[in-house]
Amino acid sequence: MTRVYFVRHAQPDHEWKDDRTRPLTAEGVADSWKVAEFFKKVNIDFFYSSPYIRSVNTIKGSADCAGKEIRFDERLRERKGGASGKDSYPVLQKRWDDFNFCEEGGENLSSVQRRNIEALKEILERHADKSIVVGTHGTALSVILNFYSNSFSCEDFLNILYYFPYIIRLDFDKQRFLGLEELMAIEKQIGVKDGYRMPNCKS
Repeated sequence: MTRVYFVRHAQPDHEWKDDRTRPLTAEGVADSWKVAEFFKKVNIDFFYSSPYIRSVNTIKGSADCAGKEIRFDERLRERKGGASGKDSYPVLQKRWDDFNFCEEGGENLSSVQRRNIEALKEILERHADKSIVVGTHGTALSVILNFYSNSFSCEDFLNILYYFPYIIRLDFDKQRFLGLEELMAIEKQIGVKDGYRMPNCKS
């Protein structure tokens, strides 16, 4: 059995404009060590990550403690945001209702899902029967979960939106999905100004 531990990054600095280089807050750095403490109890064979700084730094302590290097895959990056830079509830709902929809300058969920699943399937092929950590993002992780369970919806996405960090394990027999288990969720409050506080998404 192959076990993949997806780690949604710890709390980022939402005042930082550049998405790729956005760092963790001091609180996020402290929480990344809680992630490292968790993985001290797990024998991990390989570490992969989105190249975005907040994802890398969330699992770096874990990789260092295990004496492993982090392998980067550009396909694991987060969704490219649109021109507005903020998500309104109607746009978010429309995006989840239609995976081919995207706002001007943005990336649709179909594209995010396709490249993340492509990367994951290659990891599964390369490391059968191993344990792997993947540093990821909220939307990227959500579309992966949707791929293996199409009942995963906008409402489920909103349920994990405030978890920084969040760890969930997916189990596979080669490429066949067997099941999942949520392992850690540290909830953080995000202000209205950050553009994330929204009502439940109803289809």
